[in-house]
Amino acid sequence: MLEIRNLSVRYSELTVVRHVSIAVGPSEIITLLGSNAAGKSTIIRAISGLIQDTEGEIFFDDKKISSLSTKDRVECGIIQVPEGRRLFANMTVEENLIMGSFCKRAKPKRKSNLEKVYSLFPRIKERKWQQAGSLSGGEQQMCALGRALMAEPRLLMLDEPSLGLAPIIVSDIFKKIEQLHEEDVAILLVEQNVKKSLEIADRGYVLKNGEIVIQGSNNELLQNSELQKAYLGI
Repeated sequence: MLEIRNLSVRYSELTVVRHVSIAVGPSEIITLLGSNAAGKSTIIRAISGLIQDTEGEIFFDDKKISSLSTKDRVECGIIQVPEGRRLFANMTVEENLIMGSFCKRAKPKRKSNLEKVYSLFPRIKERKWQQAGSLSGGEQQMCALGRALMAEPRLLMLDEPSLGLAPIIVSDIFKKIEQLHEEDVAILLVEQNVKKSLEIADRGYVLKNGEIVIQGSNNELLQNSELQKAYLGI
Protein backbone atom coordinates (compact mmCIF):
# COMPACT_ATOMS: atom_id res chain seq x y z
CA MET A 1 0.00 0.00 0.00
CA LEU A 2 2.74 2.45 1.03
CA GLU A 3 6.28 2.32 -0.32
CA ILE A 4 9.04 4.75 0.55
CA ARG A 5 12.17 4.59 -1.58
CA ASN A 6 15.44 6.13 -0.50
CA LEU A 7 13.88 8.97 1.51
CA SER A 8 16.14 11.72 2.86
CA VAL A 9 14.86 14.76 4.77
CA ARG A 10 16.66 17.98 5.57
CA TYR A 11 15.99 20.78 8.03
CA SER A 12 17.99 23.68 6.65
CA GLU A 13 21.57 22.35 6.45
CA LEU A 14 20.92 19.34 8.70
CA THR A 15 19.98 15.96 7.19
CA VAL A 16 17.84 14.15 9.76
CA VAL A 17 16.68 11.15 7.67
CA ARG A 18 19.09 9.38 5.33
CA HIS A 19 18.17 7.00 2.49
CA VAL A 20 15.27 5.29 4.27
CA SER A 21 13.17 2.68 2.45
CA ILE A 22 10.00 1.36 4.09
CA ALA A 23 6.98 -0.63 2.94
CA VAL A 24 3.54 -1.05 4.53
CA GLY A 25 1.24 -3.70 3.11
CA PRO A 26 -2.57 -3.67 3.27
CA SER A 27 -3.82 -4.46 6.78
CA GLU A 28 -0.30 -4.57 8.23
CA ILE A 29 0.85 -2.92 11.44
CA ILE A 30 4.37 -1.63 10.92
CA THR A 31 6.27 0.02 13.77
CA LEU A 32 9.11 2.54 13.60
CA LEU A 33 11.38 2.23 16.62
CA GLY A 34 14.29 4.29 17.88
CA SER A 35 15.37 6.76 20.50
CA ASN A 36 14.42 10.44 20.58
CA ALA A 37 15.62 12.38 17.50
CA ALA A 38 16.15 9.17 15.53
CA GLY A 39 13.96 10.51 12.69
CA LYS A 40 10.73 8.59 13.32
CA SER A 41 8.33 11.54 13.51
CA THR A 42 10.10 13.23 10.61
CA ILE A 43 9.31 10.23 8.40
CA ILE A 44 5.64 10.40 9.40
CA ARG A 45 5.52 14.12 8.63
CA ALA A 46 7.20 13.55 5.25
CA ILE A 47 4.62 10.90 4.33
CA SER A 48 1.85 13.37 5.25
CA GLY A 49 3.44 16.06 3.07
CA LEU A 50 4.10 18.38 6.02
CA ILE A 51 7.81 18.52 5.15
CA GLN A 52 8.77 19.55 1.65
CA ASP A 53 12.58 19.49 1.72
CA THR A 54 12.90 15.81 0.87
CA GLU A 55 14.65 13.50 -1.57
CA GLY A 56 13.49 10.07 -2.68
CA GLU A 57 10.06 8.78 -3.68
CA ILE A 58 6.83 7.97 -1.87
CA PHE A 59 4.21 5.70 -3.47
CA PHE A 60 0.67 4.92 -2.33
CA ASP A 61 -1.29 2.25 -4.20
CA ASP A 62 1.55 2.19 -6.75
CA LYS A 63 1.05 5.90 -7.53
CA LYS A 64 3.77 8.40 -6.81
CA ILE A 65 2.52 10.96 -4.29
CA SER A 66 5.77 12.79 -3.49
CA SER A 67 4.55 15.99 -5.15
CA LEU A 68 0.98 15.91 -3.76
CA SER A 69 -0.19 18.44 -1.17
CA THR A 70 -1.08 17.31 2.34
CA LYS A 71 -4.77 17.84 1.51
CA ASP A 72 -4.54 15.55 -1.52
CA ARG A 73 -2.75 12.89 0.51
CA VAL A 74 -5.58 13.00 3.04
CA GLU A 75 -8.03 12.47 0.17
CA CYS A 76 -6.02 9.34 -0.73
CA GLY A 77 -6.71 8.02 2.77
CA ILE A 78 -3.38 8.82 4.46
CA ILE A 79 -4.30 10.07 7.93
CA GLN A 80 -1.99 11.08 10.77
CA VAL A 81 -2.63 11.24 14.51
CA PRO A 82 0.08 13.68 15.62
CA GLU A 83 2.23 13.45 18.71
CA GLY A 84 0.58 15.36 21.55
CA ARG A 85 -2.90 14.77 20.07
CA ARG A 86 -3.38 18.40 18.91
CA LEU A 87 -7.08 18.64 19.70
CA PHE A 88 -9.05 21.87 19.46
CA ALA A 89 -9.18 22.41 23.23
CA ASN A 90 -12.06 24.91 23.30
CA MET A 91 -14.30 22.85 21.02
CA THR A 92 -16.44 19.96 22.22
CA VAL A 93 -15.45 16.33 21.72
CA GLU A 94 -18.07 15.92 18.98
CA GLU A 95 -16.95 19.11 17.22
CA ASN A 96 -13.39 17.75 17.22
CA LEU A 97 -14.60 14.48 15.74
CA ILE A 98 -16.56 16.24 13.01
CA MET A 99 -13.44 18.22 12.08
CA GLY A 100 -11.97 14.94 10.92
CA SER A 101 -14.71 14.38 8.35
CA PHE A 102 -14.36 17.35 6.00
CA CYS A 103 -12.43 15.62 3.23
CA LYS A 104 -14.55 14.67 0.21
CA ARG A 105 -14.22 10.93 0.70
CA ALA A 106 -15.35 11.08 4.36
CA LYS A 107 -18.09 13.71 4.44
CA PRO A 108 -20.89 11.44 3.06
CA LYS A 109 -20.15 8.89 5.81
CA ARG A 110 -19.97 11.40 8.68
CA LYS A 111 -23.04 10.15 10.55
CA SER A 112 -22.22 6.43 10.32
CA ASN A 113 -18.56 7.02 11.16
CA LEU A 114 -19.53 9.07 14.20
CA GLU A 115 -21.54 6.12 15.48
CA LYS A 116 -18.58 3.80 14.80
CA VAL A 117 -16.26 6.05 16.78
CA TYR A 118 -18.68 6.22 19.71
CA SER A 119 -19.04 2.44 19.60
CA LEU A 120 -15.26 2.01 19.69
CA PHE A 121 -14.78 4.66 22.38
CA PRO A 122 -17.90 4.71 24.60
CA ARG A 123 -16.05 6.86 27.14
CA ILE A 124 -15.81 9.79 24.76
CA LYS A 125 -19.45 9.33 23.74
CA GLU A 126 -20.31 10.02 27.38
CA ARG A 127 -18.28 13.22 27.16
CA LYS A 128 -19.25 14.35 23.66
CA TRP A 129 -20.50 17.77 24.82
CA GLN A 130 -17.45 18.46 27.01
CA GLN A 131 -14.66 20.71 25.81
CA ALA A 132 -11.82 18.53 24.54
CA GLY A 133 -9.32 20.41 26.69
CA SER A 134 -11.10 19.21 29.84
CA LEU A 135 -10.57 15.51 29.06
CA SER A 136 -7.96 13.32 30.71
CA GLY A 137 -4.87 12.40 28.69
CA GLY A 138 -6.25 8.98 27.79
CA GLU A 139 -9.60 10.43 26.76
CA GLN A 140 -7.85 13.03 24.61
CA GLN A 141 -5.92 10.28 22.84
CA MET A 142 -9.16 8.41 22.19
CA CYS A 143 -10.66 11.61 20.79
CA ALA A 144 -7.63 12.13 18.54
CA LEU A 145 -7.90 8.54 17.27
CA GLY A 146 -11.62 9.01 16.73
CA ARG A 147 -11.06 12.22 14.77
CA ALA A 148 -8.63 10.35 12.50
CA LEU A 149 -11.14 7.54 11.95
CA MET A 150 -13.74 10.09 10.86
CA ALA A 151 -11.50 10.77 7.84
CA GLU A 152 -11.95 7.21 6.49
CA PRO A 153 -8.25 6.24 6.74
CA ARG A 154 -6.75 3.55 4.57
CA LEU A 155 -3.34 4.14 6.15
CA LEU A 156 -3.43 5.38 9.75
CA MET A 157 -0.17 6.86 11.08
CA LEU A 158 0.10 7.10 14.87
CA ASP A 159 2.85 9.24 16.37
CA GLU A 160 3.60 8.29 19.99
CA PRO A 161 0.03 7.36 21.00
CA SER A 162 1.09 6.23 24.49
CA LEU A 163 3.07 9.38 25.33
CA GLY A 164 2.37 10.62 28.87
CA LEU A 165 -0.34 8.05 29.62
CA ALA A 166 -0.67 5.76 32.63
CA PRO A 167 0.19 2.07 31.97
CA ILE A 168 -3.44 0.90 32.27
CA ILE A 169 -4.53 3.51 29.70
CA VAL A 170 -1.64 2.55 27.41
CA SER A 171 -2.87 -1.06 27.41
CA ASP A 172 -6.37 0.12 26.49
CA ILE A 173 -5.08 2.30 23.64
CA PHE A 174 -3.07 -0.61 22.21
CA LYS A 175 -6.14 -2.85 22.36
CA LYS A 176 -8.03 -0.25 20.33
CA ILE A 177 -5.19 -0.16 17.78
CA GLU A 178 -5.46 -3.95 17.45
CA GLN A 179 -9.21 -3.62 16.89
CA LEU A 180 -8.58 -1.17 14.06
CA HIS A 181 -6.10 -3.62 12.57
CA GLU A 182 -8.81 -6.27 12.53
CA GLU A 183 -10.95 -3.90 10.45
CA ASP A 184 -8.35 -3.88 7.66
CA VAL A 185 -6.82 -0.47 8.36
CA ALA A 186 -3.09 -0.40 7.62
CA ILE A 187 -1.18 1.19 10.50
CA LEU A 188 2.24 2.84 10.70
CA LEU A 189 3.08 3.18 14.38
CA VAL A 190 5.78 5.43 15.85
CA GLU A 191 6.22 4.49 19.48
CA GLN A 192 8.92 4.47 22.17
CA ASN A 193 7.24 1.62 24.04
CA VAL A 194 9.16 -1.00 22.10
CA LYS A 195 7.73 -4.09 23.76
CA LYS A 196 4.10 -2.99 23.37
CA SER A 197 4.70 -2.00 19.75
CA LEU A 198 6.27 -5.29 18.76
CA GLU A 199 3.57 -7.30 20.53
CA ILE A 200 0.97 -5.98 18.06
CA ALA A 201 3.11 -5.26 14.96
CA ASP A 202 3.68 -7.51 11.97
CA ARG A 203 7.07 -6.01 11.16
CA GLY A 204 9.30 -3.20 12.34
CA TYR A 205 12.17 -0.89 11.45
CA VAL A 206 14.71 0.44 13.94
CA LEU A 207 16.18 3.87 13.25
CA LYS A 208 19.38 5.38 14.58
CA ASN A 209 20.59 8.84 13.58
CA GLY A 210 18.10 8.94 10.71
CA GLU A 211 19.05 5.58 9.19
CA ILE A 212 17.49 2.12 9.35
CA VAL A 213 19.87 -0.13 11.28
CA ILE A 214 17.64 -3.18 11.92
CA GLN A 215 14.47 -4.47 10.29
CA GLY A 216 12.44 -7.65 10.47
CA SER A 217 9.31 -9.36 11.74
CA ASN A 218 8.09 -8.64 15.25
CA ASN A 219 9.51 -11.96 16.52
CA GLU A 220 12.86 -11.36 14.85
CA LEU A 221 13.13 -7.93 16.47
CA LEU A 222 12.02 -9.16 19.90
CA GLN A 223 14.77 -11.78 19.76
CA ASN A 224 17.44 -9.43 18.38
CA SER A 225 20.19 -9.16 21.01
CA GLU A 226 21.15 -5.61 19.99
CA LEU A 227 17.56 -4.43 20.29
CA GLN A 228 17.11 -6.26 23.60
CA LYS A 229 20.16 -4.54 25.06
CA ALA A 230 19.41 -1.06 23.73
CA TYR A 231 15.63 -0.85 24.27
CA LEU A 232 14.33 -3.76 26.36
CA GLY A 233 16.89 -3.79 29.15
CA ILE A 234 17.69 -7.48 28.63
